[in-house]
Amino acid sequence: MAQRVTLRKRQPYNTTSSRRRIVKTPGGKLVYHHLKKLPTQPKCGDCGIGLPGVPALRPRQYATISKRQKTVCRAYGGSRCGDCVKSRILRAFLVEEAKIVKKVIKSQQKAGGHK
Repeated sequence: MAQRVTLRKRQPYNTTSSRRRIVKTPGGKLVYHHLKKLPTQPKCGDCGIGLPGVPALRPRQYATISKRQKTVCRAYGGSRCGDCVKSRILRAFLVEEAKIVKKVIKSQQKAGGHK
């Protein structure tokens, strides 16, 4: 018959914070090893894909690594992915171009109306 294994922590419920693995000790006993939660990769705020170049850690571990490892050397680095930054820049450029075109058309209509 299999050896019984008792919980080492007080919480008896099978939650994500009390994950455990059965490990055989050198003495031949089976004991529980409590596992930590798995880290998730930071996601892009616009499209939601994982950010390449930023490590997947638990929130508290980001305090222990340097700023260089938490970001990417780009505008919005560590917050938005490259494709979203590219589309933001393109959108801003097109909006400015549309404003200029609108201004030019308005001035041409004004000049044409006086003649």
